[in-house]
Amino acid sequence: MRGVFEYSRKGRLEEETLKSDYNTVENGGDSRLVLNHLQNIRDTSILSADVFVVNCGLHDIKTDPITQKKQVAITEYEQNLISIIKLIATFPSKMVWVRTTPCNENIHNIGQMEFHRFSSDCVAYNSVADRVMNLKGIPVIDLYSFTCNLGDDLYCDHVHFHDFIRQQQAAYIAGCLSGILGY
Repeated sequence: MRGVFEYSRKGRLEEETLKSDYNTVENGGDSRLVLNHLQNIRDTSILSADVFVVNCGLHDIKTDPITQKKQVAITEYEQNLISIIKLIATFPSKMVWVRTTPCNENIHNIGQMEFHRFSSDCVAYNSVADRVMNLKGIPVIDLYSFTCNLGDDLYCDHVHFHDFIRQQQAAYIAGCLSGILGY
């Protein structure tokens, strides 16, 4: 999409613009952190964007192996998504949702992982997001199904994809964005 879009990830914001409970990690994190990040953008006016391409879910489904408690319960996840949509609606921007990618619990949930992830949770959380995005008229990029159809050799570790898979995912997202936005 070079020449069409200028791409920016969450990145690190200057410390003085951050709320005290704000997490400065590069990735978006769970839906609470995505919502918090967007609130910081609104409150500090540090970013303008024509399109917010949003995804969260894999961090939300982190499951304590002892208590089975999710990092973000599915009901809170739904409310966070609704709040994210409402917040982005206050910007002069369009929102596009990206469905959460699959996880391989057989790889992920072995060894010394501090938390587990389950494939059924990916499906359940994506289902909630699908319903919310459909009700709110938000375009959806189905990265979950696309990735599931790329074969068996997807992961370079417990949840991250091989570079050749990431390249295919990036091309898919770019094509979807071109179609959604008419470029």
